[in-house]
Amino acid sequence: MSVSAPATSPGALVLFSGGQDSTACLAWALERYERVETVGFDYGQRHAIELEARDAVRARIVAEFPQWADRLGEDHLLDLRGFGAVGGSALTTERAIEMTDRGLPSTFVPGRNLVFLTYAAALADRRGLTALVGGMCETDFSGYPDCRRDTLDAMQTALNLGMERDFVIETPLMWLTKAQTWGLAKTLGGDALVAITVEDTHTCYLGERGELHAWGHGCGHCPACDLRAKGWGEWNAAGQPALDV
Repeated sequence: MSVSAPATSPGALVLFSGGQDSTACLAWALERYERVETVGFDYGQRHAIELEARDAVRARIVAEFPQWADRLGEDHLLDLRGFGAVGGSALTTERAIEMTDRGLPSTFVPGRNLVFLTYAAALADRRGLTALVGGMCETDFSGYPDCRRDTLDAMQTALNLGMERDFVIETPLMWLTKAQTWGLAKTLGGDALVAITVEDTHTCYLGERGELHAWGHGCGHCPACDLRAKGWGEWNAAGQPALDV
């Protein structure tokens, strides 16, 4: 499908953290849906600076992409700090980022995406939106089981049974590498969207915003920074190709 195809569905709700992946998903949704709203979650994350990045990214998209500005609707920020305390991890408490004895990274927040999608679906129900768009991926990812497509298929079934709705959970990055995610940004919004991703999005688990690397802000050594920087390097080594979608 061409990324410039006309919108074919009335509305989407993008799970929007303010990071690289959710920014690509937001642009992807704006190309396809007549109305797009965003939702973010404050769950007590150490990198809460991402909540400020959300506003910066949305503002630049409105300013630099007039073809998308009319489609971008309301933003919603939900307080899930109670859940963050229950599902404590290296993302919500000061502890080392390492592999646990379960074979999962200590940054794994149990059930986070399941909780996010439940809240998002409840919001979408009230807002009349049918698509839930998230940046979950099982190609270049941190090993979280709630990022897998089979998990999300099961969640979609549960939400539709429990709410008598026909929600579709869209995961445009599911089978993309991080290098390809950079390429998708180039395809969707050219150099302008790549610049927004580098300059305004936030991915670093430690919340570092000081140094601006070629690939964006971050500490440069946490798993999130490592994935992002590696993808940037691979994409540049390949000549910064746009992704053929």
